[in-house]
Amino acid sequence: MKRKMCLMILLLLVVSNVTLAKQPSSYLQKDYRNSFKITFLSWISGSTKLSYERAFPNIRQSGELCASVIGAGRDKYQNDPKGYTMRYGHKFFLAENKKKSLMGFYLRPEVVYSRYTYTSKISRDRMLSNETAFLGTFGYQYVYKRFLADFWVGGGYAFGTPAETYYHHGFELWHFFNTENTNIALSFSIRLGICF
Repeated sequence: MKRKMCLMILLLLVVSNVTLAKQPSSYLQKDYRNSFKITFLSWISGSTKLSYERAFPNIRQSGELCASVIGAGRDKYQNDPKGYTMRYGHKFFLAENKKKSLMGFYLRPEVVYSRYTYTSKISRDRMLSNETAFLGTFGYQYVYKRFLADFWVGGGYAFGTPAETYYHHGFELWHFFNTENTNIALSFSIRLGICF
């Protein structure tokens, strides 16, 4: 009798475990609405960029705030930059994804403010760069479990006091094909992060 009872309990446990294993895990189904990201390889270009993103409930939109410490990274232009960059972008996701609020193709208008000092290669004096850009970006954000990867490109209008390198640690001013235009800003990047 004891043996039959133990076998029945064992069989019940095995059947319940197999049944539960076939059901998707709640961990995989959880819709994370927040993410914390670092801009991939930003320290190679002379700054460290950290971002926070929050998906808004009931609509396919999110807001993203990014802060950057200029000088916390490799000085690629050897001009000793010191300062900060702040940016806010509002994402409009293009397709419906009810399972993952932070995943999909998106359009993002954003404003970027960059302020830093650097050593001029010409005069060797400390110079101030104070630049603002209004950008439109197109990107794709991929979410796998809690891992997130965000890729984008964009461009827009910039104004202010440009740096002699045209690089503003969040966007770059047009200086290609032997032409210059300090009112055209370009931006592209990859961010990696976690969802919570």
